[in-house]
Amino acid sequence: MKTIERSIFPLLKQALADPRILVITGMRRVGKTTSLLWLLDQVPSDNKIYMDLERIDQRSVFQETNYDNVLNYFRNLGLKTDQPMTVALDEIQNAPNLPSVVKYLYDHYGLKFLLSGSSSFYLKNLFNESMAGRKVVFELFPLGFGEFLDFRGVPYRRKTIPEEMLYDIHEYDRLSAYYEEFITFGGLPNVVLEPKVKTKREILLDIISSYINIDVKVMADFRKINELQRLLNALAVRVGNKLDYTKLSQIAGISRPTLYEYLDFLEMTYIINRLPAFSIPDKAATLGKKLYFLDNGIASVFANPGEGALFENAVYNQLRVLGELSHLSRGNEYEVDFILTASQALPVALEAKIHPTLKDDLKLKKIAEKNRITNSWLIGRYPTAGFKDFIWGGSIL
Repeated sequence: MKTIERSIFPLLKQALADPRILVITGMRRVGKTTSLLWLLDQVPSDNKIYMDLERIDQRSVFQETNYDNVLNYFRNLGLKTDQPMTVALDEIQNAPNLPSVVKYLYDHYGLKFLLSGSSSFYLKNLFNESMAGRKVVFELFPLGFGEFLDFRGVPYRRKTIPEEMLYDIHEYDRLSAYYEEFITFGGLPNVVLEPKVKTKREILLDIISSYINIDVKVMADFRKINELQRLLNALAVRVGNKLDYTKLSQIAGISRPTLYEYLDFLEMTYIINRLPAFSIPDKAATLGKKLYFLDNGIASVFANPGEGALFENAVYNQLRVLGELSHLSRGNEYEVDFILTASQALPVALEAKIHPTLKDDLKLKKIAEKNRITNSWLIGRYPTAGFKDFIWGGSIL
């Protein structure tokens, strides 16, 4: 079956020329194995090997105390050690000793390693300072809406400036059903490719079950899984809201220090993100962070965030790849969902609305001007009669 190429693939292919160890990381079922196999296919040599470290027999190779025996294993498989060799290792979290083996073979024999691991939490703890300067890490996220359309075989034109993304009734009619599905079920590849709604939900439940029963138990020292589940349920109904740490610690039945530990873990394992405030660096930390999930489908497994929150969460994930993202808040006076600062561009104020109106637009412009932001746009989910001067969410590709 032909691999559907992701937007990150050109960067991965370019990195093949980099002598450093290449690592692909991301949440469970995000497509790391597919990406690793695709990348290995791009190596213009037969002197290469793929190993799945979920297999006990292949994992045991990296339990050797004499690392030269690992190289000998490659020789016995027909690989040539006097030529450039590429070794792709999948699911590296299953082999705790792997960093030492990889470092030794990289330093002494110059092997090119392509690795995939389940989360940045694991990698930051496993690939310690001894690997500094030896690796380049690529993070793989759920599909954006453009990639969603790629996976469904739907043609589209990528738009690069807000004026091109304005509501167009014909594009809305053509793509809105796909966008609604994207908002509801998210962008994990297996979920996107599954046609049946019931099966989509079963896949999402299975992913979360594996995350809690495998990833959490392997990568963290959390003894009370039910506390983490209560916290996830509470977070899912707070999508798009500023975090109230006191309230969350009460709901989950945990101390503030434990809450911070859980939130850090959830962020580093690609479940949530905390969006900082738009301000000078010293002040931003005191203004609070807003909460978002990195996949709408995952958020919906834990609770029903609500129609507006799910839309805002989808928009967050669509925007965060376009530049630096923050939120603007002045207490109870006003709030703007997103401030986007793209490379070498002025900040843009963006507000997600289910049904955008002219009144919403005028209010946003006034707030933006007050904060010396010259450009602002509403992002709408549905059209409103008599108002078309807004960015349709499905045009952010």
